[in-house]
Amino acid sequence: MPTAAGYATVAAMSNDHPRARHDLEFIPFDHEGQPTILVRDRLEIVPWGTGIPQGLLPVLALLDGRQSLAAVAAAVTEAQGGRLVTAEDVAGLVAELDKAGLLDSPAYRERKAAVAADFAAAPTRPTVFAGQAYPDTAADLATYCDAVLAEAAPQARPATAPLAIIAPHIDPEAGRAGYAAAYAAIRGTALKRVIVLGVGHQLMSGLYCLTDKPFATPLGDVATDAAAVARLRRAGGTCLDPSELPHKAEHSIEFQAVFLRHGLAATPFAMVPVLCGSPVGILAESSRQAFLDYAGPFLAELAALVREPGTLLVAGVDLCHIGGKFGHAEPAELLEDAALSHDRALLAALAAGDPEAFWAESARVADNYNVCGLTALATLAEVLPPASMTLLSHDIMREAATLSAVTFAAAAFTAR
Repeated sequence: MPTAAGYATVAAMSNDHPRARHDLEFIPFDHEGQPTILVRDRLEIVPWGTGIPQGLLPVLALLDGRQSLAAVAAAVTEAQGGRLVTAEDVAGLVAELDKAGLLDSPAYRERKAAVAADFAAAPTRPTVFAGQAYPDTAADLATYCDAVLAEAAPQARPATAPLAIIAPHIDPEAGRAGYAAAYAAIRGTALKRVIVLGVGHQLMSGLYCLTDKPFATPLGDVATDAAAVARLRRAGGTCLDPSELPHKAEHSIEFQAVFLRHGLAATPFAMVPVLCGSPVGILAESSRQAFLDYAGPFLAELAALVREPGTLLVAGVDLCHIGGKFGHAEPAELLEDAALSHDRALLAALAAGDPEAFWAESARVADNYNVCGLTALATLAEVLPPASMTLLSHDIMREAATLSAVTFAAAAFTAR
């Protein structure tokens, strides 16, 4: 459920450098025979039922807060085979998009602040996707999770308890094989703490976002380890988003909480929910050294937590996002081989315990394939003790309506 332009963290929108919101979901559907995109806004600023033309997605991807109106106009002109689009044309479109609530503008931020205040006062992080992405009753959800886990191949259960797993965060039905493989690997494990590295699709400030709210699920609440969260807050400093709001409607941790609550039902574990944002616009450059310079104390404290007995690390991530929905001029089909090869190179670097190679591979393609789990996986690479990785699943979800696709994987790491 990623956004059209990924989750790049860049400067706030100005009149000359407009910025599209990166916390929206775009759902393709057919309206009276015409392909249309339905906009879902979990903050409910854009009314449910709002639709946009499919051809607007690549334009929204260009509105990243870094490109001027003239630069956007030139890019659209080129994409249209030379049919002229002026900066004035783009300015008019931007005004309409702002009225519709699709831009990161002062009006949007004012309304967002009110939503943030309401969430901060809530005692728990409520379910958002129950009844949509998975069943909303305890009995039906338990049956569903059992059915998913039953599909895991026998080799999905390592001989020793994993130190960490990689799981998808795509819709559970789309990523069914990945969830099965990842969570079969830890089912019934005795744990005290699970640190979940999710992807902050709505994270706009800093590189990480924490909350100590319990996560509600139809199976019961998942407690949070407030003491561990407090330790990370003290260490994180300016690399943390000061707001908890990015957790409100984020699916990447909610889906993990559901499978954890089911698979570890007999274990009184507590979760440490960590959303990871994009390094774009945050780090001085896309490199491991820049990452360590920016987030070093946070990573050191996280590594100390990971090494404490009874702790599991979960990276709830998806990998490449390709095609028109994610800003590419080419359909996903033409990018698929290169994207899957990029996945394999990133996973190979993780398997080798080589963070330098991981960052080098990302830099090699200039993150052209929109790996939304980049920071979460880079974090895993820094904080995990020496481990052996077993790749359990590697798959792709194709969305024909938008000529787009998302890749994802499951893996387990055991102590060497």
